[in-house]
Amino acid sequence: MNEPNTSRDLNSDAQAASVHVSAAPAHAPRILMVCTGNICRSPLAEQLLRENLRTAGIDAVITSAGTQAMTGSAMTPEAAARSSQYGASHTRHVARQLTEELIADADLVLTATREHRRQVVSMLPKATRYTFTLNQFARLVAPAALVDAPASAGAGSAAQNAAVEPVETSMRLLPPVSRARPPLDFAAFIAGVALTRGLHPSPTPPTLDDVDDPYRQSATVYARAAAAINGSVTRITAALIAAGV
Repeated sequence: MNEPNTSRDLNSDAQAASVHVSAAPAHAPRILMVCTGNICRSPLAEQLLRENLRTAGIDAVITSAGTQAMTGSAMTPEAAARSSQYGASHTRHVARQLTEELIADADLVLTATREHRRQVVSMLPKATRYTFTLNQFARLVAPAALVDAPASAGAGSAAQNAAVEPVETSMRLLPPVSRARPPLDFAAFIAGVALTRGLHPSPTPPTLDDVDDPYRQSATVYARAAAAINGSVTRITAALIAAGV
């Protein structure tokens, strides 16, 4: 299997910040990634989205947690390797348990699966307004993302989940953030996306809104999960850039 090439320019002297601490200002959007053990899918999504937004010049606080976290554990070596392949500048991570407080503190919660989304909302019902699966959110913001995203990253979630070969994406193709525009009301942006849920049909089958759990699975399953995560993260990044975050 051909490994993906990434074209992000990473600063060689960049220091690996603490996994759950960001130097972004207090008003920066807070995005929480959720999976089961917090050692595969959610830290991979966390690291790739953080790297993409950093490269795009967007301040955001990206964290992750697990519904049944293997608290204190690092990422699996397989997930860390995929994270590095897709351009993350560091893969340092310590798993933590999802709590109601973490959900309440987030402006956007992105989960690996629909079941994780259900668990988040059951813990904090009002979070239904800003909780989506990762693939679902990428699908809902795709019209905006397609304005700026490369064609290879514009394929639907179904293609990302079905692909065994990782999809090459390049953050250099994304335009810089226009500083001429006023700051985006991120909460209003998320509310607007939530309103479109009923306007977009669910994929067939609905499981295409999920990212398969690669834990203790083959390299092929890890590759498929990482490709799906990377594709969705790339589309989300493009949409945030287009929206002026």
